[in-house]
Amino acid sequence: MKRSEQKVENTWKMEDMFPSDEAWENDFAKASDMVKQYAEFAGKVSESKETLLEYFKLNDRINLMAERLYVYSNQKYHQDMTEAKYQTYSGKAQKLVVDIGSESSFFEPEILEMDESLLQEWMKEEEFADYRRYISEILRGKKHTLDKKTEAILAKSRRMANAADNIYAMYNGADIDFPTVTDKEENKIKITHGNFVPILSGTDRELRKDAFQALYDTYGKMKNTIAATFNANVEQACFYADVRNYSSTRAMYLDGSNVPESVYDNLIEVVHDNMDLMHRYVALRKKALGVDELHMYDVYAPIVKAPEEKIPFEKAKEIVKEGLAPMGQDYLEKLQEGFDNRWIDVYENEGKRSGAYSWGAYGTHPYVLLNYQGTLDHVFTLAHEMGHALHSYYSDANQPFINAGYKIFVAEVASTCNESLLIHHLLKKTEDSKTKGYLINHFLEQFKGTLYRQTMFAEFEKITHKMVEEGETLTSDILCKTYYDLNQQYFGSDMVLDKEIALEWARIPHFYNPFYVYQYATGMSAAIALSRKIMKEGEKGVADYMKFLTGGGSKDPIALLKLAGVDMTGKEPVESALQLFKELLDQMEELV
Repeated sequence: MKRSEQKVENTWKMEDMFPSDEAWENDFAKASDMVKQYAEFAGKVSESKETLLEYFKLNDRINLMAERLYVYSNQKYHQDMTEAKYQTYSGKAQKLVVDIGSESSFFEPEILEMDESLLQEWMKEEEFADYRRYISEILRGKKHTLDKKTEAILAKSRRMANAADNIYAMYNGADIDFPTVTDKEENKIKITHGNFVPILSGTDRELRKDAFQALYDTYGKMKNTIAATFNANVEQACFYADVRNYSSTRAMYLDGSNVPESVYDNLIEVVHDNMDLMHRYVALRKKALGVDELHMYDVYAPIVKAPEEKIPFEKAKEIVKEGLAPMGQDYLEKLQEGFDNRWIDVYENEGKRSGAYSWGAYGTHPYVLLNYQGTLDHVFTLAHEMGHALHSYYSDANQPFINAGYKIFVAEVASTCNESLLIHHLLKKTEDSKTKGYLINHFLEQFKGTLYRQTMFAEFEKITHKMVEEGETLTSDILCKTYYDLNQQYFGSDMVLDKEIALEWARIPHFYNPFYVYQYATGMSAAIALSRKIMKEGEKGVADYMKFLTGGGSKDPIALLKLAGVDMTGKEPVESALQLFKELLDQMEELV
């Protein structure tokens, strides 16, 4: 189906952000001109509180316009990526964002050069209420912020520093050429990033094996180049950590959200302490598949047959609403508002970006991109993405622009909490043992893929970054051995570790955004703790949770979660999540 053939009611209403492309172009021209006004404040922001407030107002206007320009251009591009016009818009918006960072780089060093007691006096004034947290965060980073000249150089260096990421993305996204494999019906299938996991999730074991070997053989031919690119990305991270006076790259990346490194270490430690549960799941998978040997290409193979009934999108919305009923009337009304007012781009069309996401810009409602296919998995995707959307909705509605954006550390909490509530609802109401088995396994797969797999990734990053910090160069042999050994630890003795899995690090784009993936595992742990609290405490649990949802970026992520009753500085949330994994595993072992 072409984009033009989609029914309007099944597409997102982008005109709520900009009424037309001409309006976008007008705002782009205005924003580009406004960026030049930063120069008028260079060297002057600390002259008076009036000047500082004027700077803040200008900065808000520019960044709000830039956010809308960036989101609109990219969402229009994603709805049909064959449209060169919106690819151009996206590039222009990206350059605008870089220009803003460069032209305003003088601000933080100037603030840090001020008499701190005078600055704190100014911040007590009511007109600065919205900016107190922003200033406190700048002061918190004082020892990591350099003089104006150096900060300007570092701001300009970012495009060069992104070279390793860009080179890898170009190779992995454009230049890599996977071979063709043959299924049992003699159909030729060319492997792509898009169909690799679906192939591994299929029932044709020979096809899974062939695709697995062919994909990693392709990466293997370029393993030394990819390793050099990986090493270069870690080296640039080490450079910035060093010049900004951080003890390590991990300390630098976690400091952005003011997350203690102990949170990262606790996650790995608790997962290590519960590795027997992952090994039990591997043994269960081996038994359910009825194989003498379980291989790495069997990790995604279905062990429970999915319900064949196709679920119309209207029905999917009703299922999600029923599942989220514990969240209360206000939440359900906002959910319905999104359903009724075209927040969602529902179906696939030619050129549309794959997958699903929620996005948006302050001052307009959030948006959700889906490629809905009528499966139960896609019903969960709807619940997940609307969790993101309503988190953004409540944050934007209750916080000023500068404090509305929440940190990545908590970004997956609301979405996964929704999934947890939905799955508990469906498990409670289903009588059919096959459906129950499918639902339990769906949740078990989330634990395997999020809590264990992302923690393994996090451990891989911790090890490899430490190596470079200690002067070692990451060769393909070192990366492959490190990754292979971790797989051995995480999957246990019931898994035959095919040699190809040693190369999996080479196909993970997230490693080029260091110390990011652990947040999927901590986010899932927090979400499960919160969903259980909501189901147990009812209105009180929801009221506490809403303090988190409405908090945006007004506090550190750890503090926001504490408001909702979850303390991520301790081990309990991860231990509690893995206790649920054990309970579900017990039930699944009885069903298989």
